[in-house]
Amino acid sequence: MSTSNPNDVGAVRAATSAAIKSPFYLAAWRWHFYAGLFVIPFLTILAITGLTMMYIGNFDGRDGGYLKIPVQQNAIVLSVSEQADNALSAIPGSKMVEWLKARGPENPSVFRVKADNGAQSMVAVNPYTGEVVDTWPRRSGWYDFADGIHSDLMMGTTGDRFLEIAAGLSIVMIITGLYLWWPRDGSFLHAFVPNLKTSGRALWLSLHTFIGVYVSVFLLLFLITGMSWTGVWGSKIMQAWSTFPAEKWDNIPLSDDTHASMNHAPRTGVPWALEQTPMPASGSDAGTASIASGAPVTVDSVAALAHELGFTARYRVSYPSGENGVWTINQDTMSADAEDPFSDRTVHIDRYTGNVLANVAFADYSLAGKAMAVGTPFHMGLMGLWNLVLNTFVCLSVIFLSVSGVVMWWMRRPTKSAIRLFAPRVPENRPHWRGAMLAMLIVSLAFPLAGLALIVALALDILVLSRIPALRSAFA
Repeated sequence: MSTSNPNDVGAVRAATSAAIKSPFYLAAWRWHFYAGLFVIPFLTILAITGLTMMYIGNFDGRDGGYLKIPVQQNAIVLSVSEQADNALSAIPGSKMVEWLKARGPENPSVFRVKADNGAQSMVAVNPYTGEVVDTWPRRSGWYDFADGIHSDLMMGTTGDRFLEIAAGLSIVMIITGLYLWWPRDGSFLHAFVPNLKTSGRALWLSLHTFIGVYVSVFLLLFLITGMSWTGVWGSKIMQAWSTFPAEKWDNIPLSDDTHASMNHAPRTGVPWALEQTPMPASGSDAGTASIASGAPVTVDSVAALAHELGFTARYRVSYPSGENGVWTINQDTMSADAEDPFSDRTVHIDRYTGNVLANVAFADYSLAGKAMAVGTPFHMGLMGLWNLVLNTFVCLSVIFLSVSGVVMWWMRRPTKSAIRLFAPRVPENRPHWRGAMLAMLIVSLAFPLAGLALIVALALDILVLSRIPALRSAFA
């Protein structure tokens, strides 16, 4: 390590200390504090439920895909229609909705059926013997319980909005956190290494900063991909301008339903880029001939077509819904069908003619659609063991950042003081207003709900907290 002039070192330290005490630095610290105050409970919940879903999904599986069945030597697979008939007999009075191809030779076929009252069940069938292995109500497991919390806190639209605000404010927290961390003396090497020689609050701060810097890029990616499924920023802004254009399907009839009609809350099963795209409709001569003319269009012929089209790994076949419904073959990484998002594919088939009405692959998505096709399964830890390990690190890091933030705040409180928030204080002349206004304008344009929350917080800070002595003391 090179030597330095003591006077130069002293000057650098003085400049760094001055920067840390600057009004803008204190303002960034205050906004980092306020954003953290709101998002800590939400980020902690998301991290815990995210871990739960990843490990259940990777080791226990979803929709019974990892159930094991005995396989006799030279066993022959029954036709899908035979397996489907046995699945329907297990739930009398039901009708078929979807077939999930077995993951491997030792796993069952899984069928989704729907009763007259609308209740849906899953039925696992031994593809060699036709024996029903197991039945269970759809979306009733621990994975789905965690998913319900992770998606909208099990509060519907209200929970979705809260999580969207929290995600937007988390981005504000990341930006302000990186600004606070930025080394003012140019010593970037030391900035990336925690100082383990300290103790107390200084050690907590060093670890909080160190982990926060390393995890910030991944957390930002998780937040963006998660927000893309939300009700305002996701569906009204991002999906609205980046959805797959149905105009690419030349001269085929379209249904009044969109692909989102194939989803069943809380978990989606349709690619993000297709959710708002209208579904094709059966009942015309449109499309490309695929199933031989005159041959019956059944689940067996559709499954054979899927093989001819090159579907690999697990895929699923959705049965037509209504007179104009279509058969749909879908392989989607975010549904844990495969580990390669570039292999994602959706094919729609006319239920009467067997013609392929639409064939959408990864390459057909918009740039945002491609980013989501990769980002969503990455977010869910579905792209292999490396993805699970990395996401585990991110989730545990988020939990540590939340806990360490609370610990540092508690240690910063003066002893035997009244109950106060002890937010970082900013000079009374508030020279940070313009900077804060500009930052909020940018956030408001990019993330409307988060921007609205920031405007409300700023208004409270300026118009209420700063004017009432008791509140000013409590929030100081």
